[in-house]
Amino acid sequence: PRLPLPPGPIPRADPPSPSLSRSVPAPQLSAEELHSPHMPESLRCDACYAIAFQQLSKAEAKLGRKALRESDYVEVLERSCLQSWELYGVQELNGEKRLTGPGLQSQQPLSVTMTGGPWPSRLAKMCHSFVGEQGEEQLYGAHRRGPSALRELLCHGEKGPCAPPAGGKAGRPAPPKVLQNEL
Repeated sequence: PRLPLPPGPIPRADPPSPSLSRSVPAPQLSAEELHSPHMPESLRCDACYAIAFQQLSKAEAKLGRKALRESDYVEVLERSCLQSWELYGVQELNGEKRLTGPGLQSQQPLSVTMTGGPWPSRLAKMCHSFVGEQGEEQLYGAHRRGPSALRELLCHGEKGPCAPPAGGKAGRPAPPKVLQNEL
């Protein structure tokens, strides 16, 4: 048997106090950020750091510290661009959109990150263009010199996405230097 409901409105739980609840909005993306096949200009520097990190981590996993033959490092660099980029996405912090994922500085512990969608294909496309523009030998040489050398080559070079535009300053500061144990 069902029990009858008491007359009157159904009591509701009190809303959480403002000090205990937080609202974290999802990033508001422009039409370009949602639909363009290319990485938006404002995120290219972050994307470059992500690509440099992935190329280094893939190379280290395969190579360790030993020098490679040309055929081996060409294969490693090509495979680094074909990997899954699904862990990367975008979040908005203080009104600025930033790319997030492995190799990028974590932005904020409580935030909404939009992963998947156009970001993986954009990162793969940028990765392939870096390999094509720089060449495998130059990329591998920078890798052998360490993480900061590879980031410098890819991201801060004359045409790099973090390089300052003519007469201006760069859109993103360089991340802190990574310590290395390479002799």
